[in-house]
Amino acid sequence: MLSLVDLRRRIEAGSLTPDGAIRLSQEAILARDPVVRATICTDPAPAVTDHGPLAGIAVGVKDIIDTAAMPTQMGSAIYAGWQPKADAAIVMRLKSLGAVALAKTSTSPFASIDPTGTTNPFDPGHTPGGSSAGSAAAVGAGMLPLALGTQTGGSVIRPASFCGCAAVKPSFRLLPTVGVKTFSWALDTLGLFGAGVCDVAHALALIAGRPAIDLGSTAPGAPRIGLVIQDFAAAPEPEALAALDRARRAAERAGASLADLDLPPELGAAWRCHATIQDFEARQALAWEYANHRDALSALLGPQLDDARSITPADYDEARRHAHRARRVLKDLFSDFDAILTVSAPGPAPKTLASTGDARFNRLWTLMGVPCVNVPVPGDGLPMGIQVIARFGGDGRALAVAAMIEAALRA
Repeated sequence: MLSLVDLRRRIEAGSLTPDGAIRLSQEAILARDPVVRATICTDPAPAVTDHGPLAGIAVGVKDIIDTAAMPTQMGSAIYAGWQPKADAAIVMRLKSLGAVALAKTSTSPFASIDPTGTTNPFDPGHTPGGSSAGSAAAVGAGMLPLALGTQTGGSVIRPASFCGCAAVKPSFRLLPTVGVKTFSWALDTLGLFGAGVCDVAHALALIAGRPAIDLGSTAPGAPRIGLVIQDFAAAPEPEALAALDRARRAAERAGASLADLDLPPELGAAWRCHATIQDFEARQALAWEYANHRDALSALLGPQLDDARSITPADYDEARRHAHRARRVLKDLFSDFDAILTVSAPGPAPKTLASTGDARFNRLWTLMGVPCVNVPVPGDGLPMGIQVIARFGGDGRALAVAAMIEAALRA
């Protein structure tokens, strides 16, 4: 994979120019994308600068995020060829740091659950996940050192697990969603994909303007970690449990103390409310598309919005109350633990291109608004990841614990 931190180190040492770093991505896209099909289009004349802490870093931009130099087509024929007049706030922030928005990456239509044409970079017969399929696959295939995704259910952490790369879904609203197509305003969260935890930590700290997020090589001490299996979400597959056990043992070797943690019932109740909140808001966020182009909506999204008509404002308000209670309970849990360790996905990427997989181990944490980090776990077969979760606003802590576990897994 292309490591953002490594590329920047080489640029600063003078052994690589920003132009040369961008060419590495362009060449990798030409070599690998005919099979992976992660990108929708690339900027034919990228403006490369020598200035800024992300100069020379090519970024993949999920195709629901506005770009002035490339179309934003939402993964849907409804928006075929649509060209925004302006960049989204997150794209402008990346450009101000010297990065190049090089490619638009594939997305499920409107970041829904329908599959895309993208394949898993480790086996083209398996799904890369979704909805941020192209971003995860492009990084996992070594085509880009950084890519943007969004998560409303599990659309950052799950595809990162399937595609063998690191990813962070930050605390809710840490990154701006202005210029990003809305699916659910209470849930949509921008996220980052990179080769390793240090790459996404460094990028997030720069983009958010919060240096403390990038703890670098600073050890997180001896963190107290709660080991969680979400019993209300049905059992993970054996491969996922094996990856979680390898991560647990790695954390213990690194000095962490671990204890099994049973989530209180309020969190299970909130997990069951996720779809009510998501679909009630999606029905409104996509009201124009539904009213004017219902027949053009994708095979899974159309019926999902049909069904959402039965969700009442009272249902929605009650679901929001459950979520609010659960956030208070979770805040109290973090009085006893520095981080939570759990699976990122039910198992390895399913052998199908007709599904993006199951987000059941991600929905709760998205609803809670807390930072989540996918850590790739080395093993045989298709990639698997584990998920490190910290309290709201504890993005640096989540990334530090994740980096500690990643280093111990590689040792």
